[in-house]
Amino acid sequence: MENVRELKERIAVSDYRGKADIIITNGRIVNVFSGEVMHQDIAIKNGYIAGIGEFEEAEEIIDAKGQYLVPGFIDAHVHVESAMVPPHEFARVLLPNGVTTVVTDPHEIANVAGTSGIEFMLEDAEEAPLDMFVMLPSSVPATPMENNGATLDAKALKPLYRHDKVIGLAEVMDFPSVASGSEDILQKIIDAKREGGRIDGHGAGLSSLDLNNYLAAGIRTDHESTTAEEALDRLRAGMFVMLREGTVGRDLLQTLPAVTERNSHRFTFCTDDKLIPDLIEEGSINYNIQLAIANGIEPITAIQMATINAATCHNLPYLGAIAAGYQADIVFLRDLETVKISRVMKRGEVVVEDGERIETRFNRTRRMRFESPAICHTFTEKDLALPLKSTHIHLIGMQPNSLFTERLQGEVTLKDGLFQPDPAKDLAKMVVVERHKATGNVGVAVVTGFGLKKGAIATTVAHDSHNIVAVGTNDADIAFAIAHITEIGGGIAVVSDGKILKDLPLPIGGLLSDQPYEAVESALAGLDEAFASISEAEGFDPFLTLSFLTLPVIPELKLTDQGLFDFRKFAVIPLEVTE
Repeated sequence: MENVRELKERIAVSDYRGKADIIITNGRIVNVFSGEVMHQDIAIKNGYIAGIGEFEEAEEIIDAKGQYLVPGFIDAHVHVESAMVPPHEFARVLLPNGVTTVVTDPHEIANVAGTSGIEFMLEDAEEAPLDMFVMLPSSVPATPMENNGATLDAKALKPLYRHDKVIGLAEVMDFPSVASGSEDILQKIIDAKREGGRIDGHGAGLSSLDLNNYLAAGIRTDHESTTAEEALDRLRAGMFVMLREGTVGRDLLQTLPAVTERNSHRFTFCTDDKLIPDLIEEGSINYNIQLAIANGIEPITAIQMATINAATCHNLPYLGAIAAGYQADIVFLRDLETVKISRVMKRGEVVVEDGERIETRFNRTRRMRFESPAICHTFTEKDLALPLKSTHIHLIGMQPNSLFTERLQGEVTLKDGLFQPDPAKDLAKMVVVERHKATGNVGVAVVTGFGLKKGAIATTVAHDSHNIVAVGTNDADIAFAIAHITEIGGGIAVVSDGKILKDLPLPIGGLLSDQPYEAVESALAGLDEAFASISEAEGFDPFLTLSFLTLPVIPELKLTDQGLFDFRKFAVIPLEVTE
């Protein structure tokens, strides 16, 4: 945090009485307030911009050589855990993409470890060359129809607002509790308001009428639009609309037509959930900007959506612009059309040069230790038996590159009254094993879309309760995969014929690796190859897709440890079709 002396020095530089740390000359400054490009110098003192104009005295002069200078990009909503690395490693991936600030909801690790998980994420981010602001998880667990590792009520969350990086209440997923006036969720909303924080929505599948309850409660953002019409519904209701482009949730092209010159100030970008390989290959918010520009959004408008709009949305007054008093987070672009990044500055220090992260004072000297809760269950292969009274059942229709599933019905094969997977019809067995409290709960259902011909995959990454989820063509391989990831303390595994084809240990809560992101990238590539050897499906990430088949607050059919969950009825339903 700045002090009085630093503030005095910055003011002195702004009216030429003092000497700047850095002056950036010969740059084209994108002014996100006026929408114009300015040819002026930037003076930086103590990590902040002291002024825009003509300056001469500085410890260092940086010649921008005609490049465009834009504010550091802001991801308005992301779950760091989805990259399977802690915040300090996440920062290493994001900085070359020009992302200098993220607003995150650590509800993944909170569902496993409660407040200690949130505190770990905050502490781990402290030394990272990235601002990580936290919205406190509002729905832990997401619904009462599943078992997770912790329950965070309003009383448990309130003390966390003391941390200066905690800025609000994260996505309110339990819409029925808001609509029915649940005292605990309303108290969480009231506490966030009293702390001056924003409250994020999670309006997946909600109509414009359904949104009334959200607005009445004071929820003002949403990132779950999948069509332009849904985005406009939220805009018209007075919300900030976050346009998402992640690994599975790829909604940007469908929602972008909602953006116009008149309303663009109410739109911003987010990734929500994006894996390391996609962050490396495509990028982060810079990729959202590129897609937007390629599909008709004016470049400066796209830059505004990625910077000042996000800062305004989350009430971050010193971020998102290149102007006096703002933090010196600056991205150098060779041109605006391609968003080609050459250099990144964070708090006045160059952290990326020619696309490569360089040694800085922000580099970590230590890593945080975290005691992961043990994986506890009583599962055996016998729990996979799926007795059915009818061959006509509900099927979970996995949709590639979507968080939504299809509500399907179909005929299945029974043997001695038990369901039999049928690779020829792409009908696989899916199972969720409760892993936090050894309740013995095991949910079993039938899924289509994975194209499995043999073997099984399993993971402890299963949104949002993060129980064990697996899918496979035979009980022996499913049980073997579950046993293996239990033995290694959490992770992902691909198996076939009783052999491990590839795995990725995730010892931090069964969610995060303790290795550098490069090792995670390599392991994920190996998992993809292993999956390709047992499946004919392609064009989507099977592991992240599987992890979202357990999220009951997204339509249509999902599986929890308590059974098949129907989003529309917001209840567990029998597998057999009865109506």
